[in-house]
Amino acid sequence: MTATSTTEATEPEDAPAAPGRRRTFGLAAATALVMGNIIGGGIFALPATVAPYGTVSLLAFVVLSVAAVLLALLFGRLARRSPVTGGLYVYPRDAFGDFAGFLSAWSYWTMCWVSIAALAVAVVGYVDVLIPLHGDHTLEAVVALAALWLPAAANFAGTRWVGAVQVVSTVLKFVPLLVVATVGLFFVRADNFGPFNASGQSVTGAVAASAALLLYSFLGVESAAMSAGEVRDPERTVGRAGVLGTLGSALVYLLGTVAVFGLVPHDKLVKSGAPFADAVDAITGGHWGGTAIALVAVASITGCLNGWILLAAQMPYAAARDGLFPAPFARVGKGGVPGFGVWACVVLGTLLIALNYTAGPDTTFRVLVLITTFTGCVPYLLSAAAQLYWLAQGTRDRVRPADLVRDLIVAALSFAFSFWLIAGAGYAAVYQGVLFLFAGIPVYVWLRGRREAGEKRP
Repeated sequence: MTATSTTEATEPEDAPAAPGRRRTFGLAAATALVMGNIIGGGIFALPATVAPYGTVSLLAFVVLSVAAVLLALLFGRLARRSPVTGGLYVYPRDAFGDFAGFLSAWSYWTMCWVSIAALAVAVVGYVDVLIPLHGDHTLEAVVALAALWLPAAANFAGTRWVGAVQVVSTVLKFVPLLVVATVGLFFVRADNFGPFNASGQSVTGAVAASAALLLYSFLGVESAAMSAGEVRDPERTVGRAGVLGTLGSALVYLLGTVAVFGLVPHDKLVKSGAPFADAVDAITGGHWGGTAIALVAVASITGCLNGWILLAAQMPYAAARDGLFPAPFARVGKGGVPGFGVWACVVLGTLLIALNYTAGPDTTFRVLVLITTFTGCVPYLLSAAAQLYWLAQGTRDRVRPADLVRDLIVAALSFAFSFWLIAGAGYAAVYQGVLFLFAGIPVYVWLRGRREAGEKRP
């Protein structure tokens, strides 16, 4: 997962594009956007994170890939109705009103800055390959914080620097994935895979639990819908780009994870902080290959952080322009970046890293990823509910009768899938995720009260 740009989310439904903007993304560019945003930094740590469940997590990958395609189809159908930028915020707002739009935006924003903290933690394992940290938890926390604040500096420098960093990191991140997913398959050993179900729970429970972790690597399936205002012919292109990008990403992910499982012995993979580096070491028979991959992974994840910090600032920027987020989030600096939004997400990410490192670095990444699963699934749930609402209305301008059954199945399965992932995240993640979500309600109450008070003044 990486980031996609989000701009104003309030374009009129029938407008071809926002004033001053041209729709520049065709099918190829939109597909590349989806793939680039899905394939980010999380995959570099997730093979080790799901290894304790055994190879059953590969089955979870397949199930998750199918579900991600369903979500891509859902967002494609929703984009036919609202072909504007900011989709996952726009759909619930249009269907259920400002409060639903706010909850979706708040949850997605929370997912963004929690993801930033998780990515910063993921850097630590690969830095340890380059510069041994010797298990010093304080030093590991410092590395994670440095990985968070350095990309923030690029954001403060302006969107031009953000774009330059993104281009370089996007190229770099495909190198280790493609090497392991292609060359690595020729070095796989069957005895490295370990047990099918090593979790001690039922197969169904293990699939759900590992899928909740793996969803982190599929966040970004909504990218084309989020940027629909920049896509040519969005009514057709968004859905196609989402499906093609998701299928391509799923293929790279699955082959890469299978290779890592088969290259690194299961008992070593469970404890690995840099699974792709260990996999390349197994291919080369030395440490130079793993060191090179670790260097590339650090650059890639740092670039991914660079993009996610921008996205975490732009989503509340879009909502703030509608009066559904605090006004400071709508301020744009000289470099074209919402500066207050950058400060907010980086400070919150810093606090979250510090808080979770007190529980021990072995659990930090897992906890952050599961919170991300919850907060990311809330906008998915609300978007699926919005589609079900419009289908239930049955009005001709929103529902084509010939497509009713297909759209109903896609929306219902997308809702059920999102609900299943939230359940699989576990009690702790849902508890913490709900706290993050409910913390936004006083913000909405204050904003709504202030706005209505202003409307009543003569």
